[in-house]
Amino acid sequence: MLHARKFAALLISLCLCFSILCGCGNTESSTDLTSDSEDTVQISEDKTPETSVSDNPLEMPEDTENAVTEDSSLNAIDNQIIISVNGRELTATLAGNSSAEALRELLEEGPVTISMRDYGSMEKVGDIGTSLPTNDEQITTEAGDLILYMGSAFVIYYAPNSWNFTRLGKINDISAQELKNILGDGRVEVTLSLR
Repeated sequence: MLHARKFAALLISLCLCFSILCGCGNTESSTDLTSDSEDTVQISEDKTPETSVSDNPLEMPEDTENAVTEDSSLNAIDNQIIISVNGRELTATLAGNSSAEALRELLEEGPVTISMRDYGSMEKVGDIGTSLPTNDEQITTEAGDLILYMGSAFVIYYAPNSWNFTRLGKINDISAQELKNILGDGRVEVTLSLR
C-alpha cells in the first residue's frame, strides 16, 4: 500500500513536471510569437505609407500598362509590310509562321521588287529571288491573300483558289475589285518593303 502511494505520488510529480515543462515551452513560444507579432505590426504600420508593386501582384502600375500597350502597337506595326504597285501603297499584315518571319528578315535587308504576271485569272505571281521556308496547308484563298508557292514564288490572289500553299499574310482593307483594278492586267512591278 505504501509503495502504491509512493508510486502514485511519483507519477503525479512526473506529470506536473512534464506539464510545467510543456507549459513553459508554450509560454515562451507564446511570448516570442506575441513579441514577433508586435514587431510585425509595428513594421507594417511603419511601412504603410510606402507602396510597392510587390504588395499586390495583381495590380499593375500605370507605366507598365502603357508599356504593354505600346509594345502591342509596336508588334502590330512590326507585323506589317508595304506593297507598292502602280503608284499605290497597300498595307499587309504578315501571318504568324516561319515563312512570314523569313520574308520579314529578307525585307530588313531592303525592299524587294518582284516582276509579277497574271496566272489563271485569279492571281499575280512572280519569283521572289530567294527560297523561303514553307508551311504548306490546304487553303482556299481570298482576294488579298499573300501566298508563298514552292518556296520561291510570291503570289497575290485577287480571286479564290484551293491548294496546298504557305500563307504569308493578307492585304488589309481591300475588296477583290479594288485589288484587281490596282494590280491591272498583264505584267506589273511590285515592291515589298517594311512599314
